[in-house]
Amino acid sequence: MTAMADWAARLSAARPVLDRASAAELVADVLRENVIDGSLPPGTRLSEETIGNLLGVSRNTLREAFRLLSHENLLVHELHRGVFVRKLAAADVADIYAMRRILETAGVRAAVTAPSEAVTEVRRHVEEGRTAAESGDWAAVGTANMRFHRAIAALLASPRVDETMARLLAELRLAFHVMGELRTFHEPYLEDNARIATLLIDGDHERAERELLAYFDTAEAQLLAAYAERAG
Repeated sequence: MTAMADWAARLSAARPVLDRASAAELVADVLRENVIDGSLPPGTRLSEETIGNLLGVSRNTLREAFRLLSHENLLVHELHRGVFVRKLAAADVADIYAMRRILETAGVRAAVTAPSEAVTEVRRHVEEGRTAAESGDWAAVGTANMRFHRAIAALLASPRVDETMARLLAELRLAFHVMGELRTFHEPYLEDNARIATLLIDGDHERAERELLAYFDTAEAQLLAAYAERAG
């Protein structure tokens, strides 16, 4: 199945949910998740007719969803050309990591009082990533990584933080497309994720925070180097 055919299948599968409560916010949720899982790379042109037919929503609803995602810096409207998935700049990457350091380290500290099942959810996404790696699906490894970090922030038990993380990680996934070989990029972080999850489960929150900050430094440097190489 081609990438576009796979994406079309994902949108069609989401249609029953929208049939029950069709609204621009739900359409935006569906499209955002497609960005997070890597189905919509930067520069993709979004056809109103195609997406509207696949989801079974009106053009007005779809345009409102596009407007919402534009405010989240995921889409951009180009005059006389249409709506496109946004291409991030190096400054965007640096800003995303600045926010992640604030939110996810707060999540690690909140693990002290978080329910055990919330901490277990962090570990579950580690195993999800390993399973994807064993099958050679490195795009799915990237998605599991997104969910791992979203689960860390979710330890704060804040709907507003959850919403902010979903937006940040969708933007981050757009940045990941600058990396050439997905396995080379994602594979080392599988064990980093496992180590952080183990520290959280064992209650060593200070070390988990140090490990997470070092992780961010490495990942941000990799991405910024890739952006610099592309610019050069």
